[in-house]
Amino acid sequence: MAIGPLQARWGSQTYVMGIINVTPDSFSGDGLLGDEIPLEQVVEQARRFVEEGAHILDVGGESTRPGSQPVTEEEELARVVPAIAAIAREVQVALSVDTYKASVARAALDAGAHLINDVWGFRMDPAMAPLAAERGVPVVLMHNRSRPKDVAQEARLGGRYEGIQYENLLGDVAAELLESVQLARSAGVAREQIILDPGIGFGKSVPQNLELLKRLDELKVLGYPLLLAPSRKSFIGYTLDLPPEERVEGTAATIAIGIARGADIIRVHDVRVMARVAKMTDAITRQHAAYV
Repeated sequence: MAIGPLQARWGSQTYVMGIINVTPDSFSGDGLLGDEIPLEQVVEQARRFVEEGAHILDVGGESTRPGSQPVTEEEELARVVPAIAAIAREVQVALSVDTYKASVARAALDAGAHLINDVWGFRMDPAMAPLAAERGVPVVLMHNRSRPKDVAQEARLGGRYEGIQYENLLGDVAAELLESVQLARSAGVAREQIILDPGIGFGKSVPQNLELLKRLDELKVLGYPLLLAPSRKSFIGYTLDLPPEERVEGTAATIAIGIARGADIIRVHDVRVMARVAKMTDAITRQHAAYV
């Protein structure tokens, strides 16, 4: 799969996606947005992430933490588009836009993005699937059952979802991911342009997130590359009783297990550390000559 300058060969290695949050309210505390978009800081982080091992950079302008408030289309555009344009001018890297709004995705693609990462799996905006088909770009379709009423907040550890009912966790996630695939395919998105994300942390309780991670390999039968995004999330915090800034080791464990269970892309905040974890896990699980 071609993602801008990146030629991804699934199964050959794990690809690292670095998170660039141009938001003031990221759950992880790493948002870059103040009174104005600090484009120099955005570009600096992009360069550093690439040097540290990121293959893809994912730029988002709206927090998706449990209990977060949505932003307007205008505000998201004002955050995301200048950031993507600045990175595209200065850094040679595959660029993803993290949005569920077709208008934002279109502007981001015009500014230099190569991939659409939709946390609602084309279910929120009916114009998203036709846009992806029109542009011929790769897409990440994520599973999501997030509902504000199911969020429980704890000041130190953040929000978590409770009371989410699944008849069969892996079966339900797989079925709903395939519904998103059908939306994409019906609009004309090529099968080989689709990546699936099981939606760790989105509408799933702490035990459900742990089970989903443990059984991630059961989703490989769907036949699509898998993106895994557990980085610093609250299920790690509640498991270890640690705030976001102290979840590096917990994230590393989830990344190693996730790769062993078949993840093709890992979406992370701590690029240097997780790129090393990925490389070591690849050396063990893929036994590729490049790692010997």
